Parts: sequence; structure tokens; C-alpha cells
Amino acid sequence: MVRIKICGITNAADARAAAVVGADAIGLVFYRKSPRALDAARTQEVLTALPPFITRVGLFVNADATEVAATLQQYPLDVLQFHGDESPSFCRSFDRPYIKVVRVTAAQDLRPAVDAYHDAQGLLLDCAVPGVWGGSGQSFDWWRLSDLGKPWILAGGLNAGNVAEAIAIARPYAVDVSSGVEMSPGRKDHDKMAQFVARVRGA
Repeated sequence: MVRIKICGITNAADARAAAVVGADAIGLVFYRKSPRALDAARTQEVLTALPPFITRVGLFVNADATEVAATLQQYPLDVLQFHGDESPSFCRSFDRPYIKVVRVTAAQDLRPAVDAYHDAQGLLLDCAVPGVWGGSGQSFDWWRLSDLGKPWILAGGLNAGNVAEAIAIARPYAVDVSSGVEMSPGRKDHDKMAQFVARVRGA
């Protein structure tokens, strides 16, 4: 079964709706330049609204170590997602499971990233858009990946209309969606979330 992460959750209502429709994980953005960035009050609101067994993923982009450590002290995050130019040693320094994002444009050799981030829980493939660190709504050309020896997650431009095709071609462990289930940046459309999850489960 392909797992589902809904990223960029910014309020309690969207968090509850994501859980109800069947998301396996939700993403909380701790990157100040993002329209989906959370402050302390909203982070607590989202986390409080979640039921058990939903994985809470904290997204960082080129944050310094003190910022990541302070966030971990304040909030019960299950997994860290590093979306910038973070080194392998930086990613593993927090004694927490992590996912490393690899920004791609087309089929490429992912072995160097697998080797460098060998202790990551998985790699997340997202579309490389200059100056944009995720949530762009743009996709790359999907291709069938050989066994990487590590779970990998497909992101970038996914929505209910194309996710079944993407899964059929790429065969990912999981899919990650943000803008594809929104009515505006940071505000999720609950019907779109339900449709997306249904298409993934149907695939």
C-alpha cells in the first residue's frame, strides 16, 4: 500500500480532515519564507488536533542546528524532513529519523544521494524549481526507479488527477502532496484531500 503524506498543514481543521480521509503523515513547515510556515501557536494547534498514529513530520530548509534543536525541544515531531542543502552529518546530528529531499528534473542516478544519506529513513524526490523549496505545484518527468535499497517518496505537482498515473509509472513507497490539495497556499480543500487519498488507495 502506498503511504500518503499531506504537507503544509497550517490549522487544526485541516489537520483533523487529513486524518479523517486517511493520511498516514502530515507535514509542518518550519521555513519562514514559505506561505505555509507555522508560528508557535499554530504549530501547537495542529499537533493538538491530530489523533494517534499520524506521523508528524517537521520540514526545514537550510536551518541552523540551534533552530532545529529548539523546535525539537518544543514540539513532539516524529520525523525531520530536510529540504535544502543540508549535509549528511547535519541531518543525522539530531538523533531523530529523517528524510532527505532530492530535487530533480528528470531521470537521474540517485545512487550518490542514497550512499551519502545512507541512514535516512527515505529519500523524497521533488521537482527542482529555481528559488523554490517545495510546494511549487510543478512536477518532473516520472520514471520507473530500480530498487534503491531504501524507501522513496514522490512529490511535486501531484493531485487527484495525476497521482494514480504517477504511482503506476514510478512505483514509490509513498506520495507527498501540498499545493495539489489546496484552495490557497496553506489552506487545504477537504474534498480535494479526500479525492487524492481515494485515488492513491485505488492505485
